[in-house]
Order: sequence, then structure tokens, then C-alpha cells
Amino acid sequence: MDLEDQLKKLFPDHVPSETPEEKEKPTVWLQDDPLICKYEKRKGKPITIIEGYNGADSDFKQLAREIKQLLSVGGSFKNEQIIIQGDYRDRIMQFLKDKGFKVKRVGG
Repeated sequence: MDLEDQLKKLFPDHVPSETPEEKEKPTVWLQDDPLICKYEKRKGKPITIIEGYNGADSDFKQLAREIKQLLSVGGSFKNEQIIIQGDYRDRIMQFLKDKGFKVKRVGG
């Protein structure tokens, strides 16, 4: 018995309203060329760099914010690159593929 059935038993006279519309996700401009996902070490610390986006900077910043929230790590957007602290190439590439981007792994 799911929650909806239980609520119908508790409130038989209640007429459920229509389900609320899902909030539209901001669309990001997709491109033909793949994004480049590479790994580097700076000052002895590993970082993941994503570059090669030809769309608007605001879209790329939004993408950086989503990646940082997904991984719960720090990072920044500089010089048309997303810099993520740590080596998360596999998870980032899977996230970008799920969003519809083509991704190319560089370096290792």
C-alpha cells in the first residue's frame, strides 16, 4: 500500500489537485566539439580541468556550479576553464554525458 492509498483512506472526500509542474531546468547550449576533461597537479595537489566550451560564460559558470554541488568540492571558473579540486574525471565525465555533452578525456 503506497502513500497515496493511505491518504485516500484517511481523507475519502478529498479531491487531489493536479500535480505541480516540474520546475524547468535551465538549458545549457550544447556544442558539436567535445569538452576536454584533463587532470593536472598544481603545487602538489590534484585538480580536474574542463575546457573547450563555446557557449556563453554564464552557462559555463552554471555548469561549474552544478558540478561543484554534485561532487561537494571546491572549484572555480577562470579563463574559460572550470577548475575542480581533486581527481574526479570519471564522475564529471559521466555527469556531462548525462547532460548531453560529448566529453574527451586527456592525460591518463
